[in-house]
Amino acid sequence: MSLSKHAGATSNTGSAGSIGPVGIVANPASGKDVRRLVARASVFDNQEKQAIVGRAVIGAVAAGATEFVYLNDRHGIVANALAEHPHVNARSILEGDTMTALDTISAARAMKEAGCSVVMTLGGDGTNRAFTLGWPDAPLIPISTGTNNVFPNMGEATVAGAAAGIIASGLVSVAEVSRPHKLIEVSIDGERDDLALIDAVLTRERFVGARALLSPEQLAAILLTRADPASVGMAAVGGLIQPVKHSSSKALLLKLCGDNEAQAKHKIKAPIAPGLYTDLHIEDIDVIGLDKPVIWHGPGVLAFDGERERTLLPNQYATLKVTRNGPKVVRISKVMRKAAAKGCFVT
Repeated sequence: MSLSKHAGATSNTGSAGSIGPVGIVANPASGKDVRRLVARASVFDNQEKQAIVGRAVIGAVAAGATEFVYLNDRHGIVANALAEHPHVNARSILEGDTMTALDTISAARAMKEAGCSVVMTLGGDGTNRAFTLGWPDAPLIPISTGTNNVFPNMGEATVAGAAAGIIASGLVSVAEVSRPHKLIEVSIDGERDDLALIDAVLTRERFVGARALLSPEQLAAILLTRADPASVGMAAVGGLIQPVKHSSSKALLLKLCGDNEAQAKHKIKAPIAPGLYTDLHIEDIDVIGLDKPVIWHGPGVLAFDGERERTLLPNQYATLKVTRNGPKVVRISKVMRKAAAKGCFVT
């Protein structure tokens, strides 16, 4: 029995969700940056991404999804995967022409307008940050295909797709199986606002240059929504000293002192990229509450979710605060438990 046949029975329970298309965004650039050359990060080529999308679509269709909207990148990652399912209603809502984060931001806005009940993103922290810039409180199932993968799920795409299909069929509501993620809201003096999902970093550099953060002596300060000793990147730097869970109403603020060991209260060895451990000197560490403003002054470069993004000029400042105004990240295991309890897969 398909899940769609159960929809009528559950729609009157008060816990069913809204029925809408499943959105899919696959970033063709994720998993391919310089950290494959200077570290040992995995490569996610477009053929593998297409296979991941294909498995996710199979899961979603098996769970009752019938409508998909997607960002059509130049490589046709999602389009080619969906072409194997001619019976589903699939349409491109945007042609990805810039091959930059602008495509993901625009796709997010278009998917919100299209009424997507849930969106599956393929990428890392940076891809999901870009999507959040376009749709801050989006219902997301993030699938890991990036370099820094603290935010997205590392699970099997088949099951992630099934969870998306269950939500899109209206059998389970996003509110039942998700919680708004923390994010860092960034207000820059005289410029447009910005955000980060996991980490914001102030570096001592004057120019953006290469986007990856690979020079620990240049790090001046780190603000984290979560600090996880089992992760890689800036979240690991904080997590190896003072873990902070993503469910916590706290954030972590670190002040670093470059190569000045005399000022350091903590010296740690942390994986700042896959396969790359380095020594860092921490001058101060502070657990702070949500909505507490943190002010950083230029000159320097601001990095968000592992990539240098914005330049702070001398006498310019940025105000940052961690809030819980981020995406509604779906807990796949919770969706599947609820579906099992309702007998949705029993034939």
